[in-house]
Amino acid sequence: MRMGAEASGATGSTLTHLEGGLSGVSYPADELATVDPLDGRPLLARYDLERAAKTLIGHREVRGVWRWHDILPVRDWSNVVTLGEGSTPLLEASRLGQAYGINRLLVKAESMNPTGSFKARGMTVAVSRARELGATSFVMPSAGNAGGALAAYAAVAGMQATVVMPSDAPIVNQVEVAACGAELILVDGLISDCGRLTARIAERTGAFNLSTLKEPYRVEGKKTMGIEVAEDLGWSLPDVIVYPMGGGTGLVGMWKAFAELEALGLLGDARPRMVGVQVEGCAPLVGAFLAGNQFAEPWADATTEAAGLRVPSTVGDFLVLEAIRTSGGTAIAVPEAELVPTQGFAARHGAGFLSLESAATFAALAELRSRRAIEPSDTVVVFDTGAGFKSTLPELPPRQSVSANDADWESLLSGSAPARPASST
Repeated sequence: MRMGAEASGATGSTLTHLEGGLSGVSYPADELATVDPLDGRPLLARYDLERAAKTLIGHREVRGVWRWHDILPVRDWSNVVTLGEGSTPLLEASRLGQAYGINRLLVKAESMNPTGSFKARGMTVAVSRARELGATSFVMPSAGNAGGALAAYAAVAGMQATVVMPSDAPIVNQVEVAACGAELILVDGLISDCGRLTARIAERTGAFNLSTLKEPYRVEGKKTMGIEVAEDLGWSLPDVIVYPMGGGTGLVGMWKAFAELEALGLLGDARPRMVGVQVEGCAPLVGAFLAGNQFAEPWADATTEAAGLRVPSTVGDFLVLEAIRTSGGTAIAVPEAELVPTQGFAARHGAGFLSLESAATFAALAELRSRRAIEPSDTVVVFDTGAGFKSTLPELPPRQSVSANDADWESLLSGSAPARPASST
């Protein structure tokens, strides 16, 4: 991999060690690691930020996620596995903002990543670092988009990957995994069941387990979303960030990024109010937030068509909840029935065709406004985490069709064409 003149030899990574997210215990960084051996909770990467501050900002040829190589964990460019992810636009959604009574509504368009979702960010870093540390194959449970991203990045690296998905995961994600050459295993159950099978496969085969927050580096890729938001806003932050929560890695990553940017002298101590959104059929983090708990109880009988939000438990729950509470933000669960209508509403108001997970964030805006958790004068960034075509697609509304006959077209244009249902496809 070569990304311009600077992308050769050492990356200049300032990685120093890993730290238990709950225990605070330090561990060596330069060996394959999963979770904190003391408590089974996530490990977080730590950097020499004083050294990074001398090199991070300035002209550099690399764009996207790897622009921030000083505070990413890969030490040598030869190990970087990339498809050009990151540097997604922060778009002004003026018509949609007006509809919700928000003067400045911005959309971070993560659906423009190479695999159609924000999962590309985490996977480029996790696969690259695991490869650098000697991993030879991968296994991971996925509700959909992460599995597709792993398959794509493993293919770039020429490495074998196995993806374990619920059997009702969106078909487009299943096709993506297979097309990229990964082994696909479908389980008649939830992603938590897939996680149990993944652990057994890893133990049996030696494949490296890339489960959400059960290795330290997917969160490092996702933190670049927060860095980009700050850079796009002139090294400042919005008043509010609204983000859909499955495992919550993106929210954890952004909160980590803001702390690192402050230590680097690029930000002050002001933080956006972090709003996490789930769906009423699977809302363990919302329930824990409302109850004032540090950890979330697993959600029984999780149901939602937004596959990425159907995550009944997460090992990083305490990190997600800490970020929301410390920021003065909130967590909200939206009704399942609002997802598809909001998907269409957002598209008709200029936000593009969003995934159901992204639609959940917009579905939360009206309630957040009514609670005054968002004020009209706030600058609000909503995350579009994936493209609509990556979701399970709803039924099409009734359509009309006409023949290829000019007379029928003339009747159609005059408003008198006989309606006839389009053939189903």
